[in-house]
Amino acid sequence: MANRVKAYIQKKLWAFIDLFYPPFRRFFSLQFFRYGFSGGANLVIDWFLYFLIYRFVFKGEIWDLGFIAFTPHIATLVLKWPIVFLTGFWLQRNISFSESNLKWGVQMARYFIVTMCNTFMVYGGLKVFVETLHIDAVLSNIIISIAAALFSYFFNKYFSFRKENQKPETDE
Repeated sequence: MANRVKAYIQKKLWAFIDLFYPPFRRFFSLQFFRYGFSGGANLVIDWFLYFLIYRFVFKGEIWDLGFIAFTPHIATLVLKWPIVFLTGFWLQRNISFSESNLKWGVQMARYFIVTMCNTFMVYGGLKVFVETLHIDAVLSNIIISIAAALFSYFFNKYFSFRKENQKPETDE
């Protein structure tokens, strides 16, 4: 039953995404386009959560746990991370890289590694953009996450969700 539901959702999402593909066919492979679409959807979820949590949960205040304190932009990153991780994994596994024949657990572990690298990139970027350059935290998160998404595509394609025995090749 769960597999049928997943297959149904996957088919419907592919059909929807593929409606927008024809004008981009000359520039991108279908897989890259689906990655961009589903990754873009996850980025919008990320940005929306970041905005809501930063503005309405932490309200720009320090999150003090007693034994450690987080600035609001880092606390927001910590709180939104599990949600964005899970939605991103599902979208990448089922929409962008569904042809991968690696086991679910291997994919999840590798995706976790790539996501942690991205998280450290975003963390470092937020520290520099917000604390050093004094750029708004929400805007900083958007700028940094776009750069992280490009990094993420190649590592997910050739590492997290690659086909077994797949050797890296030129993309598009």
